[in-house]
Amino acid sequence: MESKDRKGGVSRRGFLGGAAAATAFLIVPRHVLGGTRQLAANEKLNIAGIGVGGQGGGDLKEMETDNIVALCDVDWERAGGTFKRYPDAKRYKDFREMLEKEAKNIDAVLIATPDHCHAPAAVMAMKMGKHVYVEKPMAHTIREARLMAQVAQETGIVSQMGNNGHAGEGLRLTYEYIHDGAIGPVREAHVWSDRPLNWWPQGIERPTDTPPCPDTLAWNLWLGPAPERPYHPAYAPFKWRGWYDFGTGALGDMAVHNADPAFFCLDLGAPVACEAETASVTKETYPLWQIITYHFAAKGDRPAVAMKWYDGGKKPERPAELGEGKQLDDNGILFIGDKGKMLCGGWSGAPTLLPESRMKEYPKPAEKLPRCPDGNHRQEWIRACKAGDPKAALAGFAYSGPFTEALLVGNLAVRLRRRIVWDSAGMKATNAPEADALINKTYREGWKI
Repeated sequence: MESKDRKGGVSRRGFLGGAAAATAFLIVPRHVLGGTRQLAANEKLNIAGIGVGGQGGGDLKEMETDNIVALCDVDWERAGGTFKRYPDAKRYKDFREMLEKEAKNIDAVLIATPDHCHAPAAVMAMKMGKHVYVEKPMAHTIREARLMAQVAQETGIVSQMGNNGHAGEGLRLTYEYIHDGAIGPVREAHVWSDRPLNWWPQGIERPTDTPPCPDTLAWNLWLGPAPERPYHPAYAPFKWRGWYDFGTGALGDMAVHNADPAFFCLDLGAPVACEAETASVTKETYPLWQIITYHFAAKGDRPAVAMKWYDGGKKPERPAELGEGKQLDDNGILFIGDKGKMLCGGWSGAPTLLPESRMKEYPKPAEKLPRCPDGNHRQEWIRACKAGDPKAALAGFAYSGPFTEALLVGNLAVRLRRRIVWDSAGMKATNAPEADALINKTYREGWKI
């Protein structure tokens, strides 16, 4: 069933995405809204997908061990392949309508929309008692990440952010080498990515022409909570990542993957300060390249850590210990400890002690962490949903929320063009009150959370 793209206010159903929804969901008995269904070990999860024309379609292929029962996308032509793959799934354009109508038929929701719609969809689904898998980055703003983690905890649902490598062997090996003391106490981490470069445009201003919107695209729904603006192919599909109103730039696309080993293995938590060096900053988009330095206080036996993020073709200095003729890959992370260095591939890839001869000299450390049996991030979430165990999804919002918050402090430094002194408990930049407008963004009517 197709929902209509409403250009003015919202219908009775539309209020579900608004501020009134928060109160309504807290007082309506869970069985009325569908709630969290208790599953037997051999039962299949009933999954709905929101944003299924791109990455979401690929995610669903790894979830089709279970039942794909409902699909939502604002562009049915772009989502056509996914619709054909699951012909029995009910179809919608407005996720608010889908969640309302299918409340009793779905157990879990995949969300793979642009960043700016992650929180409105996820919070609504969680308050209805639905397990949630949200593509990376988890949220568009720091406040959203904080709220999503809180709602996940309050409702007891199983959550997961789509930083795929978190389920892999590489992350666990990295943790074990570091905690075995292979490179000594770590004081620096250097993380980089080749994005955006040729992936999507940045460092540009808003286009002034207004080409017609494709008939298949419900533009008002695509905008969702973002401020109104005319359709333009400079935004959709995919190119939205570089625009402040819709995306979080290369940080949101790749730091959630490549910086994951630093946050997980060093238990970094929130930064205390952050500064950025960038290409020219425009009013509408992230710069062409960034070098962002995060400062983390000492914690327990771990010393203070400086983590540098590089994108847009920038990289750290090539380590002298790297083999002759070898260069740093397009994505990766380099740990620098008091006793040595360790290089890991992108997406939490396998670790290599430097120089590489140390891999033969240093005994492989004992396993300290449980392994994901198939290394499949989506299946890990599904198994956790069936078990009703939020902790069994290792990239759940309890971890991914603070991780996302920390990364997005870097975007504050970029956009405000100044060093940020960060108060995580107060969720504010103590030296930059103008950051509040970026931490707590304004939502269009009908989309508030």
